[in-house]
Amino acid sequence: MEQATKFEHILYEVKPEGSAWITLNRPEALNSFTGKMLAELAQAFQQAGQDAAVRVVVITGAGRAFCAGQDLRANPEAIQDLQTWLATTYRPMLMSLQGIKKPTVAVVNGVAAGAGFSLTLACDFRVASSKARFIPAFGKIALVPDSGMSQFLPRLIGLSRSLELVSLNRDLNGDEAFAWGLVNRVSPPEQLQEVTAGLVDQLTQVSPLAYSLTRELFQRSPGLDLASALILEEDYQGRAGASADFKEGLAAFEEKRQPRFSGK
Repeated sequence: MEQATKFEHILYEVKPEGSAWITLNRPEALNSFTGKMLAELAQAFQQAGQDAAVRVVVITGAGRAFCAGQDLRANPEAIQDLQTWLATTYRPMLMSLQGIKKPTVAVVNGVAAGAGFSLTLACDFRVASSKARFIPAFGKIALVPDSGMSQFLPRLIGLSRSLELVSLNRDLNGDEAFAWGLVNRVSPPEQLQEVTAGLVDQLTQVSPLAYSLTRELFQRSPGLDLASALILEEDYQGRAGASADFKEGLAAFEEKRQPRFSGK
């Protein structure tokens, strides 16, 4: 039976197969962020991360957009002190998202602009409709990328393309985003849920421990020299090799069946 938690500006539900769906739910405003929504997202991410029944976290938008970025009309104070606004609203939300030691998937059903674009980049995987639009937006109003975009975008597509996308005010549709390496899957709008379900099903079957350790390795490795990276691999492999999941993986291999990983 599906579980549901009530929020004002987002929807939260845990489905039987172990996926938590978090839906930005201000369709009349293209799901643009408010301070209240950002606080709710931080709470929802923390809740999903701590829920043992959740194996995958999925983020999407209600209606025809994913998220159009910050709603400046709802929060005019954001313009007065952008630095403080980012530090007190976006940073807690993004750190809460990054603290989830489980696969996170952004399902981009429409426009993802500004900080909405950044939110998709902060997820581990992105599934996009061919009619989705990825719009940095910052350069158009003489701002720099924020909400984690400076961290995630160059890692995905490189420095030169990141500068082109942001500084020249480019935007990409779903097919172009796939060609640029921004998204993992792209599909016609009518098949978006089916394609997402296929990916989510695969992710619910991976070892939670091995996934978490692998993601940490990939996140930390760019700042390490080879010797340090090898030492970190040795440490993490020791932890993975001592797990019940590793024993289950070996048993499943010998018995020619699908493994049933517990994360222990």
